[in-house]
Amino acid sequence: MAERKEDVKPKTDSTAHLIGGFIGGLTAAVALQPLDLLKTRIQQQPKGTVSKGNNVGSMIAKLVKENPLQLWRGTLPSALRTSIGSGLYLSCLNSMRTQVALLHSRRTGEIIHTSRSSKLPELSMGANLVTGAIARGLVGYITMPITIIKVRYESTFYDYHSLKDAVVDIYRIDKISGFFKGFGATCLRDAPYAGLYVLLYEKAKDITPFILPSRLILYEDSSKHNKYSTFTSTLINTTSAFVAAGIATTITAPFDTLKTRMQLEPNKFSNFLMTFNHMWKNESPLSLFSGLSMRLTRKAFSAGIAWSIYEELIKRFM
Repeated sequence: MAERKEDVKPKTDSTAHLIGGFIGGLTAAVALQPLDLLKTRIQQQPKGTVSKGNNVGSMIAKLVKENPLQLWRGTLPSALRTSIGSGLYLSCLNSMRTQVALLHSRRTGEIIHTSRSSKLPELSMGANLVTGAIARGLVGYITMPITIIKVRYESTFYDYHSLKDAVVDIYRIDKISGFFKGFGATCLRDAPYAGLYVLLYEKAKDITPFILPSRLILYEDSSKHNKYSTFTSTLINTTSAFVAAGIATTITAPFDTLKTRMQLEPNKFSNFLMTFNHMWKNESPLSLFSGLSMRLTRKAFSAGIAWSIYEELIKRFM
C-alpha cells in the first residue's frame, strides 16, 4: 500500500505548537522521572565502582523502602525543563520547517506535502536533520539553567533539601556561569540527537504503514483514503518515535554521560575534552555509555508519549 501525501498550505500558529509540545512534554516528564533519576545516579559513579548495593535493582529497592516518592525526586525541575523546552522546541522547529518548506515551494514550484498521519510539512532528510539540530541547540541554551538544577538535585553528590538550596549553592560557587556548565557537551548531545531524531522520525512515518498489518490501517473517511484515523495515526507516530529515539539515543549516548559528569563535578571536569580523556584512559570506553539502558528506555517512551500527544493535539488545534 503506497503512502499517499496530502497537498497543504502549512500553517504557522506557534501557539498551537507551543501548547501541544508543552502538554506532551509535561506528561512524559512526570511519567518517566524515575528513569531519569536512576540514569543520573548510575552516571555519577565511575566505571568499575558499581557494587551490588549500587546497581539499578538495589537503587530502586532502597528508594522504595525509604519512600517511593523519592523516585520522583527532581520532578519539578524536570517537568519545567521538559514541558517548557518541548513547547519552545516544537514551536521553533515547526516555524523553521514551515519556512524551509515555503522557500523550497517558491523556488521549485513544488506543492508542499504532509503524510496521512500528520499535519507537519514534509522536508528532505537533510533539511529535517539541520532544522532539528538548530532548533534544539537554541532551546537547549535557554533551558540550560533548569537542566543544571535538575541534575544536581537528582544526584546524591549534593544534599539539597529544596530547589532554592540548589540555586543558591550553584550561584555562590560559580555565579551565573555555573548555570551553564556542560552546555558544550549538552549541545553536542542534544543538537545531533534532535537532528537525527527528526530525520529518522519522518522517514519512519513513511515506512511504518508498509509494516503494520492491514487490519490496523484505518481511515477517517473510508471512501477517500486521505487521512488515517486517530488510532492508526497515533500507532504510526508512536512507533516511529520509539524507533527514531532508540537509534538517535544510542548514537549520542557518550555526550550524555560526559555532560552529566561535568555538571556534577565541575571542579574536577572543567571541559569536554578533559572529561573525555579522563573517562577513556582511567575508566574504559564503555564508561561513555554508562546509563544507556535507562536513557534508552526513557527517551523511547518519552518520544512516544510526547510526539504522539503533540501530533494529535496539532490536528485538533489546526
